Amino acid sequence: MKVILLQDVKKQGKKDDIINVSDGYAQNFLINKGLAVPYNEGNKKQLDHKLKDRADAEEALIKKCEELKKELEKKSFKFKTKSGKDGKMFGTISTKQIADELKKNGYDIDKKIVELDHDINSLGTHIVKLNLHKKVVAEIKIIAE
Repeated sequence: MKVILLQDVKKQGKKDDIINVSDGYAQNFLINKGLAVPYNEGNKKQLDHKLKDRADAEEALIKKCEELKKELEKKSFKFKTKSGKDGKMFGTISTKQIADELKKNGYDIDKKIVELDHDINSLGTHIVKLNLHKKVVAEIKIIAE
C-alpha cells in the first residue's frame, strides 16, 4: 500500500516521502498514529501544493538574503581596540562583538552565523563570512584600529 508520510518515520522515510509498505503496517500503525495518509489523487495534490508553497517561500528567503548580502558587502565595520607594539591587539574580536556591531548598524544578525576563519587579534582589515543561508554567504570587512 502506498502512503504519504506526514512525519519522519525511522527506517521508513522522511516527511512528505511517498513510500510503499504492507497494508497492515500502513493501516494499523502509520495511518492510525497519524504518521501517514493513504496515497490517492486528493492527498497527492495537497502534497504537491504544500511542496510548491515551501519552494516559493525558500526562493523568497534566498532572494532576501542575496539583497542583504549585497548591502553588507558594500560596507566595512570598524572596531576600536587597544594594542601593543607590532600591531598586536590585547584580546580578540569575537563573533558576539561583530554581531553586536551589525545590530548597532541596523542588521539583525545572530552571532551563530558569523564564521571566523582565524582569530582577529591583529590590527588591519579582516574578512569575515556570514552564513545568511545555506546557499548565501556574505563576506564583510572588519577593520581593527
